[in-house]
Amino acid sequence: MKRIDGGICAVDGVRASGVKRGKYGVALIAASGNAAGVFTTNKIRAAPLDVTSDNLAGSNGRLAGVIANSGCANAYTGSRGVEDARWMAALLAGHLGVGADEIGVASTGVIGRYLDRDLMNELFGEAKARLRSDLVASSEAERAIMTTDTVVKEIAVEHAGFRVAGITKGAGMIEPKMATMLSFIYTDARISSEVLRECLLEAVDESFNMLVVDGDTSTNDMVLVTATGKVDADIASFKEALSYVCVELAKMMAKDGEGATKLVETRVLGARSRNDARLAAKAIMGSSLVKTAIFGNDPNWGRIVAAAGRSGAEIDPDKITLSISAARPGEEIFLVKDGEIVAGVLEKAEEAMKSGELLITLDLGLGDASARSFGCDLSYDYVKINADYTT
Repeated sequence: MKRIDGGICAVDGVRASGVKRGKYGVALIAASGNAAGVFTTNKIRAAPLDVTSDNLAGSNGRLAGVIANSGCANAYTGSRGVEDARWMAALLAGHLGVGADEIGVASTGVIGRYLDRDLMNELFGEAKARLRSDLVASSEAERAIMTTDTVVKEIAVEHAGFRVAGITKGAGMIEPKMATMLSFIYTDARISSEVLRECLLEAVDESFNMLVVDGDTSTNDMVLVTATGKVDADIASFKEALSYVCVELAKMMAKDGEGATKLVETRVLGARSRNDARLAAKAIMGSSLVKTAIFGNDPNWGRIVAAAGRSGAEIDPDKITLSISAARPGEEIFLVKDGEIVAGVLEKAEEAMKSGELLITLDLGLGDASARSFGCDLSYDYVKINADYTT
């Protein structure tokens, strides 16, 4: 897998732009092709998601572009919110000369606020004049939809003769049980909408669905993928590249979690089933007690095994092996081996936990299934950020 520069604009047929004014921004992406989407499972679902899913169905799984805004989630806004989302789609559709049902719409920001159409129209006017495919257009679009994010999250790879690239925003309200994350992924591979959706569901399940920042599922979570169809591609190779891109984007979100100081990956091995492995991995990464211990560099491993024990996965305490290590590179420090506590290692474990990237490995010793989850620590700043979010 070769990483390349340019973000989504590294993919042939993709143009992007973005404009940000204070808390409010507009991002535009123009790229025509077969498309698929995955949306939040939250029953309070933002209007742009309903409009986008309807558009994908109405256009037989094709998109010509995406318009996204920050500063207003357009969620819990009733029929007015739906009309505002359709209005957004029409803005970009008119500029591109396509039907409004070929446009994806996304929003992020405060729930329960109506869209300011006058401001949106101004920002759109600036953004549409900037649509282009140079090396910085991708990051410009990403910055336009950042809210509490602190860094641009983008990636582009070349693999087996085709390219896959993506941008994402999200730092808090993150546990997307795909179902506030938005991700837009592009490829020049030639793939049908049906196969594209199958590949996306599989990739999301191993990446964004295994990401936990704070355990909250947003009303606005959305992942869209569009294939411009410029290059023939082997499906197995495409799945590999798409999965890699999604996992890397998930890690970027975890690392930039609100108030986060550490990126954490949890690997669960030796589970009786894949579902058991996933349950344990997400329970560990979702535990506030585990997260705060990681923030404090406290090797309180009892919190980890306790989280696994309440996860619903099959557990035999006498077969558990638990280790931690600095992710790269780092010595694996065993805290429990085959159900026995390892003595004299807590100081080494504390030192390892000072790393900016931490790996937790839990072997259940019951089978061959495995899973991994991604997340971050829970710091004082998370509370500060969210206590002042609307003020």
